[in-house]
Amino acid sequence: MKNRIRNLFEQKPKGLLSVYFTAGYPNLNDTEAIILELEKNGVDMIEVGMPFSDPLADGPTIQQSSTVALQNGMTISKLFEQLQDIRQKTQIPLVLMGYLNPVMQYGVEPFCQKASEVGIDGVILPDLPLREYVEEYKELFAKYNLSKVFLITPQTPEERIREIDSHTNGFIYMVSTASTTGKTIGLAEQSQAYFQRVAGMKLQNPGVIGFGIHDRETFASACNHGSGAIIGSAFVKALTQEGSLQENISSFIQSIRN
Repeated sequence: MKNRIRNLFEQKPKGLLSVYFTAGYPNLNDTEAIILELEKNGVDMIEVGMPFSDPLADGPTIQQSSTVALQNGMTISKLFEQLQDIRQKTQIPLVLMGYLNPVMQYGVEPFCQKASEVGIDGVILPDLPLREYVEEYKELFAKYNLSKVFLITPQTPEERIREIDSHTNGFIYMVSTASTTGKTIGLAEQSQAYFQRVAGMKLQNPGVIGFGIHDRETFASACNHGSGAIIGSAFVKALTQEGSLQENISSFIQSIRN
């Protein structure tokens, strides 16, 4: 059975905008409102961050949003409650992004089952090693029709990229640089060479570029090299500007798209 991620890339192979936000931030119960508002403003896919106290790949902005979300009382159980009826309101592809520790504490199979029940399409766990996924969890993800999304970086060898591609059924998250989220401004020269190298590999899964995408220019540049781009830190910052949540989301997305 195809999931929404696969369908999305078939319908829109280029120019796709994916947006990340941290569940429970700025306020505990903003999750559904942010999802619906993002869809209304023409976003193609949404990554919902599961806050964790030790987020290795995240820069200061997302770390801080995680801290606030945890203080607000956000948990995986709470997030699943908030998403309980989301599929009655939207069919936009939804990906959960977080770290392995809270998922292990919840229980990997109960997590996959619940994610599937509420209509999640994919999961990103940057600290879950490929080998461990293949040996222990791949069948579980398949059973609940969840795409497992892996990250690659400019340092990832071709052999490993091909191996990741063979075990992926959604998209590949192409990290633009070796730094944490929100650190890079623009896409560096060496990133361009990496994008071209990956494009030349003719992978079976589309690549979406993340880290350093924060405005119209970097979004357009990423779309030239991949199927689309992921914006995280810049959007999380925009959520706490002056004005209502709706105004902040709308003006930010318009600034990227138009």
